[in-house]
Amino acid sequence: MKIEVHHQDRRSDSKPASFVHVATVDAPAHLELWQALEYAWRWTNNVEGSWSIKERLLDGRDNGDFNEHVEVIAPLHVDENGKRWGHRSSMMGDIFVADGKRYVVATCGFEEVTSEIAKP
Repeated sequence: MKIEVHHQDRRSDSKPASFVHVATVDAPAHLELWQALEYAWRWTNNVEGSWSIKERLLDGRDNGDFNEHVEVIAPLHVDENGKRWGHRSSMMGDIFVADGKRYVVATCGFEEVTSEIAKP
């Protein structure tokens, strides 16, 4: 199952909120919907490295967040010194799309979104 991950643009005060499609995660086929959403959430979090810097090693350390089933969609930021920065972790308020339905990252787990307010 393919899960699109849309991060809320927290640098903007735009109303309604704006979102950036940062990744598409190819979750294992045997997972149920909620398990696939959790899989996508885990693999778009910076826990042991960077999920969005698609390298197995970072600064000589293993990148524990490398997952070949995560496709980075949005370009990474490169600062004025040429340093490349990865995307932030997924968090509450972000939107995940699976099978054409939208789910917001909630306090605990996901909730289906039925309003137009949080449309990526």
